Amino acid sequence: MTTLQHGLFIAPYHDVTESPTIALRRDVEIVEWVDRLGFAEAWFGEHHSTGWETICSPELMIAAAAERTSRIRLGTGVVSMPYHNPLMVANRILQLDHMTMGRTMFGMGPGLLPTDADMIGVDVKSLREKLTEVAEVIVPLLSGEEVTRETSWFTLNKARTHLLPYTQPHPEIAVASAITPSGGMLAGKFGFGMLCVAATETAGFDVLEENWRIANEIAAENGVTMDPAKLRLVVPMHVAHTRDQARADVAQGLARWVEYFDRVAPAGMRGMSGAGDPAELLVNAGRAVIGTPDDAIAMIEKLQAKQGEFGVVLLQAHNWAEWEETKKSYELYARFVMPHFARTNRNRQSSYADLENAIDRLEAKRTAGAEAAFAAWEEKTGRKAG
Repeated sequence: MTTLQHGLFIAPYHDVTESPTIALRRDVEIVEWVDRLGFAEAWFGEHHSTGWETICSPELMIAAAAERTSRIRLGTGVVSMPYHNPLMVANRILQLDHMTMGRTMFGMGPGLLPTDADMIGVDVKSLREKLTEVAEVIVPLLSGEEVTRETSWFTLNKARTHLLPYTQPHPEIAVASAITPSGGMLAGKFGFGMLCVAATETAGFDVLEENWRIANEIAAENGVTMDPAKLRLVVPMHVAHTRDQARADVAQGLARWVEYFDRVAPAGMRGMSGAGDPAELLVNAGRAVIGTPDDAIAMIEKLQAKQGEFGVVLLQAHNWAEWEETKKSYELYARFVMPHFARTNRNRQSSYADLENAIDRLEAKRTAGAEAAFAAWEEKTGRKAG
């Protein structure tokens, strides 16, 4: 049985009207906060356009967050590999592997924003093919082996990393998976973990079990076993004590986010902007949790029913709410949602149930014992106590 873990997926999303300096600092601070709350992982994205998703180097964010945390694992979520020579990326990941003493995870993908690729002249249609070519060399590179390979866009000539891995045999590798089967096929061929970044989007939810089945079929063909503990599902959530409070918290920020998302999302995920209350649209479509800890539990159980076992639920760091309300949301999640799935309170709840069932019987005995003590005192002294 896979034990469910919990983490953050930080694209990030920051309104273009806000200070980017404060936004970047808060991306680090929120990881420090959830580390204290017991979250297991945090992943940072890579983007170079659109203005909202302001992290250009997930490696820099990992280095900063690692110095302010003690145990949370930190991942690239994801490096857009068609924009980089794989040796350079492998060197940076292994440096982080040493700097974090094994807390670094390597997530890779084809690149989400077409405007990123367009700025540097990379054909958007070629991104998945390029990612496959990287996958063929990244494991030996991260393992410290020598690699010679020439493709249409990168050359490796007896290439090897400067450092051998701190984590043996190499840092954990995960590949982004959204709607198409390409992520599952790549994960299955090489035994990578999967980052399902569109798990609650309608199209992404519909293919969850199918993409996992594909990954397992390809894995079997290649003598590899897929590990559900390395399957991660991303979910947008904002939690408060009541549903009304949760909706009030996100009202302004969510409306702005919807405007942005409708411009960058694939065609099948658009259509929220101007269509009504965005919170109601997202919740009714099952695309997000904007509610209570019980609503968060229900969403995760829905994903488990659809997907089966998976290892980590990653809360999308969407910044819909103000800073204190955002921190409170993660705190409520840690207080009430994480213990539910870990069954942390099983013994406490059993003890409380025993109390409810036995209190009347035991109270009668306790009263009888007290009365006997008073009687013994009176018999001995001839005086009433009290």
